[in-house]
Amino acid sequence: METDAIVNKFGWNYSEFQEGQKIVHEPRKTIFESDNNLFFFFTMNHHSVHIDLDYAAGAKHGKILVVGPLVFSIIVGLTVSTISGRAIANLEYEHVKHTAPVFINDTIRAETVILEKKKSKSGTSGLLYVETIGLNQHNQKVIEFRRRVLLENI
Repeated sequence: METDAIVNKFGWNYSEFQEGQKIVHEPRKTIFESDNNLFFFFTMNHHSVHIDLDYAAGAKHGKILVVGPLVFSIIVGLTVSTISGRAIANLEYEHVKHTAPVFINDTIRAETVILEKKKSKSGTSGLLYVETIGLNQHNQKVIEFRRRVLLENI
């Protein structure tokens, strides 16, 4: 009797990407208060809008905002198992735009489009140029950025 094998591969090879391809990344991540607290303590971003309920209540959004670089870090992290799991290096991040606020208990997810794919000068590696967006549980875009990733195994 035949069975289907499940392969848990971390990262895609250069040859598996196609220009124009859209990748919907799994899993998603709910941002808890503890995530936000640890991140702002590690990074020393102690702005009151991230840590003070009373201050945040009187600010523009009326509640605690998640630290922006945490949102960026999580969205990048959600793409690693596909985009950069087999990378030699992430070479560049560009055009990082926070397009909507993220709050405690929001669930965010990532989608990536392969904008360009080209072989390196050495011919032994390949360069991906991708655009990733992060969306919340309401499918509202909260962040977007582009990056260049160098992959081997072409």
